[in-house]
Amino acid sequence: MTSPPEQDGFDYRFGWGPDGLAALAPAVAVVVIVDVLRFTSAVSAAVEAGACVIPARWADEQAAAFAAGSNAILAGRREDGAPSLSPTDLLTLRPGTRLVLPSPNGATLTAAARDHGPAAVLAGCLRNASATARRARQLAGDRPIAVIASGERTPSGAIRPAVEDLLGAGAVLLGLDPAAAVSAPRCSPDAAAARAAFVAARPLVVEHLLESTSGRQLVGWGWSDDVHTSAAYDVTDLAAQLVDGAYIAV
Repeated sequence: MTSPPEQDGFDYRFGWGPDGLAALAPAVAVVVIVDVLRFTSAVSAAVEAGACVIPARWADEQAAAFAAGSNAILAGRREDGAPSLSPTDLLTLRPGTRLVLPSPNGATLTAAARDHGPAAVLAGCLRNASATARRARQLAGDRPIAVIASGERTPSGAIRPAVEDLLGAGAVLLGLDPAAAVSAPRCSPDAAAARAAFVAARPLVVEHLLESTSGRQLVGWGWSDDVHTSAAYDVTDLAAQLVDGAYIAV
């Protein structure tokens, strides 16, 4: 006997990292990647500024050559003063900039989502949660949507759940069905739990991100501004959609 597709029968589905993506992407019309600290927040900030973002797998040795041949800037280290994964800095990009942006989680998941099939791919975060949900509904019609929280990669290479991505995913899931009660019957149990987590955390979402494991790491590096920028909820009406290999504003 074969098993039914994971979370089959629900319009809105939720999973974690590469395994969740592999399980859900083949059976949905839209995949929303969520990596709040910081890849998808950086993508949202860049498209808010009028730029486009070309995601690159982490440690891709061809990224620099690709950027040079594509009239694009390769993101580097924030401490060197270069465009980087910092959403705060990317809000000031010059309109029309093309940015190649590597990351170990969100960009790598984006590449994997593209490889999994024909589903449209969106970059979701707290900044653009409702805009992302609206675009996802437009693209999906009556077909299902999967929201994938990237999580954080541990030194061993495993993926650990990350509270900031749980809350970002829950914010997108709330936007998909904002009038429903906390249980949101169109959500799978997995998606309903993420949605309920955001509803409960929303009044203190900034504090939750600052005190998260990833948030504390960024604060320790002196980048609390990126946590605040990433924690800003529904501050843009622009969604970020992957089109011809680049995230653009829609």
